[in-house]
Amino acid sequence: MAVTFSDLHAESGLKSLNVHLAGKSYITGEKLTKDDVKVYAAVVEKPNGDLFPNVSQWYNSVDALLAASFPGKAAGVRVGGQGSIAEAASVIEEKKDAPAADDDDDDDDIDLFGDETEEEKKAAEARESAKASSTKKKESGKSSILMDVKPWDDETDMKKLEEAVRSVELPGLLWGASKLVPVGYGIKKLQILLTVVDDLVSVDSMIEERLTVEPINEYVQSCDIVAFNKI
Repeated sequence: MAVTFSDLHAESGLKSLNVHLAGKSYITGEKLTKDDVKVYAAVVEKPNGDLFPNVSQWYNSVDALLAASFPGKAAGVRVGGQGSIAEAASVIEEKKDAPAADDDDDDDDIDLFGDETEEEKKAAEARESAKASSTKKKESGKSSILMDVKPWDDETDMKKLEEAVRSVELPGLLWGASKLVPVGYGIKKLQILLTVVDDLVSVDSMIEERLTVEPINEYVQSCDIVAFNKI
C-alpha cells in the first residue's frame, strides 16, 4: 500500500514525515521504494536539518541514490526518464539487486519526464520557485548624502527654497534633516541630508534634471555634494 503525506509544502507536513521516519532509513523501512521517490518529489526544497533531522537524513540518502543511479543527470526530482518519476525507485532497486554483469546498461535511456502527474508538476514548479528565490539578487545598497543648496542672493526666500527642494520625489529617495548655514554677505545656504537607494537614484542626475531646472531654479542657484557615505 502506498504511503502518503499531506501538504509537504508546509511545516506541518514535514513534521508528520519527520515523525514517520524516526528509526527508519526509508518510508517503508530499510529499502528504497517508489513511495520514497514520490514523497521526495513532493518536498519543495531540502529540509532544514535542525528542524527535521529525520527528513533531512532521508532526503540526502534518496538524493544521493538518484544522483548515483543517473550519472550526468540533474539531481533532485528531475533525473530524466520514461513514465512517472516514481519509476525511478524501481530502476534503482533493480540496479541494486542486479549482478555486476548488468552494470553496462545504458542509464541515459531513462527519462522520467513523461506522464508526470499534476502533483509532481506542481512540486517541480515549487522547487524551481524556491531555488529562484534563494538566488534572488540582494537588495541594492544605500547611501547617505550631505548636500549644500545655494540660493541666488540674500533676498531668496529660504523657506520656499527648502520646500522646492523637498518637493522632489523619486523612488528610493528620502529627505532628512536640514539647517541654514551662513556663507557671508547676509546669504545663507541650505544644508540638507538625504538617503538614496543606489540602484534607483542618481544624485548627479537629480541635481541636473530636477533641482537646477524650472521651476526649482527660481530659488536654487547650485547644489554641491559635501559628503557621500555608503550605509
